[in-house]
Amino acid sequence: MLTAPAVKSDTPIMLDTLRKFRDESFATPPPEAAFAEADARPTRIFVGIPTTGRPTILPDTVRALAKQTRLPDALILSIASLDDLGDLAPEHLPFEVEIIIGKKGAAGQRNRMLTLLDKRDVLLLLDDDFLMEPDYIENTLKLFRQEDDVVVATGTVLADGIIGPGYDHEEGARRLEALSQAPRSDAVNPIYAGYGCNMAFRVETALANDIRFDENLPLYSWLEDVDFSRRLAAHGRVVRAGALRGVHLGTKTGRTPGIFLGYSQIANPVYLVRKGTMTRRHACELVLRSMASNTLRAFKRAGVNDYRGRLRGNLVAVKDVLRGRDSPGRITELRP
Repeated sequence: MLTAPAVKSDTPIMLDTLRKFRDESFATPPPEAAFAEADARPTRIFVGIPTTGRPTILPDTVRALAKQTRLPDALILSIASLDDLGDLAPEHLPFEVEIIIGKKGAAGQRNRMLTLLDKRDVLLLLDDDFLMEPDYIENTLKLFRQEDDVVVATGTVLADGIIGPGYDHEEGARRLEALSQAPRSDAVNPIYAGYGCNMAFRVETALANDIRFDENLPLYSWLEDVDFSRRLAAHGRVVRAGALRGVHLGTKTGRTPGIFLGYSQIANPVYLVRKGTMTRRHACELVLRSMASNTLRAFKRAGVNDYRGRLRGNLVAVKDVLRGRDSPGRITELRP
């Protein structure tokens, strides 16, 4: 049984009891590095998964990474406690695993990953319930090596359980296998922002321009992927790649209570407009779509999503906006 050392509430630590990076592990560079020194293109790719409160979901997602044709140089798991690992045994995986423990919140958990990386790297951020085609990691690194001006790349989601009750791993794997039979496009098309469930970015660009995920967007950090993408967009292209395909299970366990998400659906777009990383038009579309969806579904039979809680959060946020007291951080003061 693993036991966690004492942890300050907002300070990540590395666990000596689990497999970790070692400086000497980079002494022998991967094959790509032999010809990349001259052009400084990325030579390493890391998979990063921030997760909290989903110990029955994470292990199978991590084990599925072993099916990749190109394994990650390491997997970084950013968690709030050891309980988040479930029955995962990092020492049995065919790649290095780094565990970071710290305060929960998607933005902060993702930022801690960047402390382990340098300009040689691409970081592929995944939700703990995203399954990839076997060549996803290989094609991601290839994209960033071939397209020097791409700073963010998101994949093509073949099926997304987030819009319904979600899929379990078995159903997600079946859907991935079936949908993978369809011809795929190698097109690389511009998009407004990456989709946080599967979003890769060029670490060099983020580090050089001091771009981090905004920790003023707490807990679920609604729209932190949009904010991060738009700031990186000032330095290159944000794209969706047809060669990167996967299935998002959309698992509902461990998610933010409805009132918190509902408040964020209003307060966070308003905050990003003021910050300058979202247009008023885009924000209005998101706000109106969220409120309409929550209103229509709030009075139907209760399901896996707390639409009544979301609508309640929407209304509290609208009231705060009208009074000039709205803030993304207000969700920490609300009661479910």
